[in-house]
Amino acid sequence: MKKFLSVLALIIGFAFQSNAQGAIKFKSEKHDFGKIVEGTQASYSFEFTNTGKTPVVISNVQPSCGCTTPEWTREPIMPGKTGKVTASYNSTGRPGNFNKSITVVNNGEVQQIQLFIQGTVQPKK
Repeated sequence: MKKFLSVLALIIGFAFQSNAQGAIKFKSEKHDFGKIVEGTQASYSFEFTNTGKTPVVISNVQPSCGCTTPEWTREPIMPGKTGKVTASYNSTGRPGNFNKSITVVNNGEVQQIQLFIQGTVQPKK
Protein backbone atom coordinates (compact mmCIF):
# COMPACT_ATOMS: atom_id res chain seq x y z
CA MET A 1 0.00 0.00 0.00
CA LYS A 2 2.86 2.41 0.80
CA LYS A 3 4.39 1.69 -2.58
CA PHE A 4 1.08 2.40 -4.31
CA LEU A 5 0.64 5.72 -2.45
CA SER A 6 4.23 6.72 -3.27
CA VAL A 7 3.69 6.05 -6.98
CA LEU A 8 0.37 7.90 -6.91
CA ALA A 9 1.97 10.91 -5.19
CA LEU A 10 4.76 10.90 -7.78
CA ILE A 11 2.27 10.84 -10.68
CA ILE A 12 0.22 13.66 -9.16
CA GLY A 13 3.40 15.67 -8.57
CA PHE A 14 4.43 15.33 -12.22
CA ALA A 15 0.94 16.31 -13.36
CA PHE A 16 1.02 19.55 -11.37
CA GLN A 17 4.60 20.30 -12.37
CA SER A 18 3.83 19.89 -16.07
CA ASN A 19 1.27 22.70 -15.78
CA ALA A 20 3.78 25.01 -14.10
CA GLN A 21 5.50 27.22 -16.64
CA GLY A 22 7.54 30.34 -16.77
CA ALA A 23 5.80 33.53 -17.77
CA ILE A 24 7.33 36.72 -19.11
CA LYS A 25 5.63 39.94 -17.99
CA PHE A 26 6.95 43.12 -19.63
CA LYS A 27 6.70 46.47 -17.83
CA SER A 28 5.67 47.92 -21.20
CA GLU A 29 5.21 46.40 -24.65
CA LYS A 30 5.33 49.72 -26.56
CA HIS A 31 7.78 52.60 -26.68
CA ASP A 32 7.47 55.93 -28.48
CA PHE A 33 10.79 57.65 -29.20
CA GLY A 34 8.95 60.82 -30.19
CA LYS A 35 10.93 62.98 -32.60
CA ILE A 36 14.53 61.99 -33.36
CA VAL A 37 17.02 63.50 -35.80
CA GLU A 38 17.93 61.44 -38.87
CA GLY A 39 21.15 59.52 -38.27
CA THR A 40 20.36 58.82 -34.61
CA GLN A 41 20.71 55.25 -33.33
CA ALA A 42 17.67 55.17 -31.02
CA SER A 43 17.64 52.38 -28.40
CA TYR A 44 15.15 51.27 -25.79
CA SER A 45 15.30 48.39 -23.30
CA PHE A 46 12.05 46.56 -22.60
CA GLU A 47 12.36 45.13 -19.08
CA PHE A 48 10.49 42.01 -18.00
CA THR A 49 10.07 39.69 -15.02
CA ASN A 50 9.56 35.93 -15.01
CA THR A 51 6.30 35.70 -13.06
CA GLY A 52 6.01 31.92 -13.55
CA LYS A 53 7.31 28.94 -11.63
CA THR A 54 10.02 27.63 -13.99
CA PRO A 55 12.96 29.27 -15.81
CA VAL A 56 12.27 31.05 -19.09
CA VAL A 57 14.67 31.02 -22.03
CA ILE A 58 14.38 33.47 -24.92
CA SER A 59 15.40 31.49 -27.99
CA ASN A 60 15.08 34.28 -30.57
CA VAL A 61 14.12 37.91 -31.03
CA GLN A 62 13.04 38.82 -34.57
CA PRO A 63 12.59 42.44 -35.69
CA SER A 64 10.14 43.31 -38.47
CA CYS A 65 12.90 44.89 -40.58
CA GLY A 66 16.67 45.18 -40.92
CA CYS A 67 16.64 48.75 -39.57
CA THR A 68 16.03 47.40 -36.05
CA THR A 69 18.67 45.42 -34.18
CA PRO A 70 17.69 43.40 -31.09
CA GLU A 71 19.74 42.27 -28.08
CA TRP A 72 18.34 40.21 -25.21
CA THR A 73 19.11 38.35 -22.01
CA ARG A 74 20.60 35.06 -23.21
CA GLU A 75 20.79 33.06 -19.97
CA PRO A 76 17.71 31.40 -18.40
CA ILE A 77 15.61 33.82 -16.36
CA MET A 78 14.70 32.20 -13.07
CA PRO A 79 11.27 32.74 -11.45
CA GLY A 80 11.06 36.21 -9.92
CA LYS A 81 14.15 37.45 -11.79
CA THR A 82 14.33 40.08 -14.52
CA GLY A 83 15.76 40.40 -18.00
CA LYS A 84 15.55 42.73 -20.94
CA VAL A 85 15.11 42.97 -24.68
CA THR A 86 16.79 46.00 -26.26
CA ALA A 87 15.66 47.32 -29.64
CA SER A 88 17.94 49.73 -31.54
CA TYR A 89 16.51 51.62 -34.52
CA ASN A 90 18.87 53.01 -37.16
CA SER A 91 17.24 56.18 -38.51
CA THR A 92 19.89 56.91 -41.17
CA GLY A 93 18.17 57.56 -44.51
CA ARG A 94 14.71 56.99 -43.04
CA PRO A 95 12.97 60.34 -42.52
CA GLY A 96 9.29 60.22 -41.53
CA ASN A 97 7.17 58.12 -39.20
CA PHE A 98 8.15 54.59 -38.22
CA ASN A 99 6.31 51.82 -36.39
CA LYS A 100 8.27 48.56 -35.98
CA SER A 101 7.56 45.30 -34.20
CA ILE A 102 9.90 42.90 -32.42
CA THR A 103 8.81 39.28 -31.82
CA VAL A 104 10.18 37.64 -28.67
CA VAL A 105 10.21 33.82 -28.94
CA ASN A 106 10.47 31.98 -25.60
CA ASN A 107 9.47 28.80 -23.76
CA GLY A 108 6.99 30.50 -21.41
CA GLU A 109 3.19 30.38 -21.30
CA VAL A 110 2.93 32.86 -24.19
CA GLN A 111 5.63 31.68 -26.57
CA GLN A 112 5.60 34.71 -28.89
CA ILE A 113 5.28 38.23 -27.55
CA GLN A 114 5.11 41.33 -29.76
CA LEU A 115 6.93 44.51 -28.72
CA PHE A 116 6.58 47.80 -30.61
CA ILE A 117 8.70 50.90 -31.16
CA GLN A 118 7.57 54.02 -32.97
CA GLY A 119 8.57 57.59 -33.58
CA THR A 120 9.22 60.26 -36.17
CA VAL A 121 12.58 60.80 -37.85
CA GLN A 122 13.20 64.45 -38.69
CA PRO A 123 15.45 65.05 -41.74
CA LYS A 124 18.92 66.44 -41.16
CA LYS A 125 19.19 70.15 -41.75
